[in-house]
Amino acid sequence: MINNLFKLFCLIGYSVSIIYIFSFLYTSGNNLAFAKDTTSNSSSAIFPYLEDAAKKINEFTLDNGMKFIVMENHSAPVVSFVTYADVGGVDEPDNKTGVAHFLEHLAFKGTTEIGTTNYAEEKEILDNLDNVFNLIKEAKNKKDNNKVQLLTKEFYTLQAKAHNYVKQNEFGRIVETAGAVNINAATSPDSTIYFYSFPSNKLELWMSLESQRFLNPVFREFYKEKNIILEERRLRTENNPIGKMVEAFLDTAFVQHPYKRPVIGYSKDINGLTRKDVQDFFDIYYGPNNLTISIVGDVKFEEVKNLAQIYFGRYPSKVEPPKISTVEPGQPEKREITLNLDSQPWYLEGYHVPSLNHPDNAVYQVIANILSSGRTARLYKSLVEDKKVALVAQGLSGYPSDKYPNLMLFYAQTSPQASVEEVAEALSLEIKKLKTELVSEQELERTKNKLRASLLRSLDSNLGMARALAEYEVKTGQWNNLFSQVQDLEAVSAEDIKRIANVTFKEENMTIGRILPKKK
Repeated sequence: MINNLFKLFCLIGYSVSIIYIFSFLYTSGNNLAFAKDTTSNSSSAIFPYLEDAAKKINEFTLDNGMKFIVMENHSAPVVSFVTYADVGGVDEPDNKTGVAHFLEHLAFKGTTEIGTTNYAEEKEILDNLDNVFNLIKEAKNKKDNNKVQLLTKEFYTLQAKAHNYVKQNEFGRIVETAGAVNINAATSPDSTIYFYSFPSNKLELWMSLESQRFLNPVFREFYKEKNIILEERRLRTENNPIGKMVEAFLDTAFVQHPYKRPVIGYSKDINGLTRKDVQDFFDIYYGPNNLTISIVGDVKFEEVKNLAQIYFGRYPSKVEPPKISTVEPGQPEKREITLNLDSQPWYLEGYHVPSLNHPDNAVYQVIANILSSGRTARLYKSLVEDKKVALVAQGLSGYPSDKYPNLMLFYAQTSPQASVEEVAEALSLEIKKLKTELVSEQELERTKNKLRASLLRSLDSNLGMARALAEYEVKTGQWNNLFSQVQDLEAVSAEDIKRIANVTFKEENMTIGRILPKKK
């Protein structure tokens, strides 16, 4: 299931929630000492490993509010770092969608010292460039085409001058020369994370570079990056049938909550963004009290604590950033969206479900797994193998993310001899079974085994563990809630599944999306 899901949704540029990050976390290439048996079918065999892992984890908070989670793992001389910013697409101001994702791109452009040959001179040109861009916007609003042409020429001249000061990808070259791997970042509706792995003797270098990156960032090459992001949107959304459908589907399923907006942003908003917009967003949401850093690998806790105070203790304290207060109202009736596109037919069906912190979250995970996990799952066996109405039939809970109430989403690509109506009917029958029949103990235990194994596989690397610890710390308030999942899954009963299925899978709670071929 995860591979198909990953291919489908990564094509359109959407991040997947922590529940499903469990199956394709980036790895640092070294196994954690505790996770020796990642395919164990017994929960009793898993508990000792998780308990041992938890004993290796310590935490501290600097006076400015920045939180650190440190797990010592001395099995190999490597260490993975995750900087987790508690800000994503949902936090963006109206008419400035995409700014969180834009900032993620710009965070690799360097600082006042990294990425430039002469920052004082570069800054003057960058400021002039911003001023001319704003003048172009004013001239366009007044429809003064002659002025637009003159200013555009000046704009490109300044952009060329600014480029002469740039040391391309200097930040990346520094860390890669020092042995870093997996340097990357990701923006989701709920968060922005920055991560890479280093040899363990580069701990202080990481402290120095990462603290500079968010202490003195310079958002250079802003307009060049804007064009790259707009092209990314064209590729993944505007010229991609599934991308178009998912964007329209979320906009239909949510009427108020910002989960309805695309993380990459709308083209109009991206075009209108300025460097000042990014700087303002950074100033609000990248304070130390909104950052959590997770470090897993061959380090010593006290050394990490001392170096963190030296380098990250320099950050000035900031007020708490605003939090999302919008609550999605209950859905009173079924919603539908149909797009006629140059595409094979697809069918999507979604239901509103609670957030990650809900007491029944494990039940939703089990339901999604029963229906959608692999070739033994119900949707594959029924829709693909038996009835042959679909080529792909999958689903997930926690979409587009899970910090707030979200969707359980099912999707299917119809087979050539079938229609979306036949897919919808077949899916409805499988959902009805969950509402009327108790899942067998054998199927329930098999599902729990899969989820246990997925959890252990995901934590079988420094980077996988670091990402999961940071996300659970921020989303649930305690990193050790990551390890309580096994107990939560173990407690799920067949009666729980039937109860939640009847609560969730109601027609008035349903949103349907259809991609139909254009009529010729």
